[in-house]
Amino acid sequence: FQQAFTIMDQNRDGFIDKADLRDTFAALGRLNVKNEELEDMVKEAPGPINFTVFLTMFGEKLKGTDPEETILNAFKIFDPEGKGHIKADYIKEMLMTQADRFSQEEINQMFAAFPPDVSGNLDYKNLCYVITHGEEKD
Repeated sequence: FQQAFTIMDQNRDGFIDKADLRDTFAALGRLNVKNEELEDMVKEAPGPINFTVFLTMFGEKLKGTDPEETILNAFKIFDPEGKGHIKADYIKEMLMTQADRFSQEEINQMFAAFPPDVSGNLDYKNLCYVITHGEEKD
């Protein structure tokens, strides 16, 4: 998801807007995208499309599919005891130092949308639910 967001954020300002969408379509060979079509896409978001909004929108589009188990299994690698949560400092370190590294801003966005609890734990089961269903569980 992070790579997809970065590819679409053509001007690298941390938000996907109409110009970014037009440039993304152009990069894919579709040059004559109507302005109304781009506006309709941007209007699907509840506000400016940062990475967190992008994840939520993707989650809403993925309803009815079954990637939640795949995402959960990825988090479970960091939770061998199966508690359903991971220390926020640990997941931050992993996200910033391994594979496709997150920036500090991306970590801040994630923790703003999914803040750790008072013990410093990230509830990754809820995070996976929101990513795949687009809304928080009660």
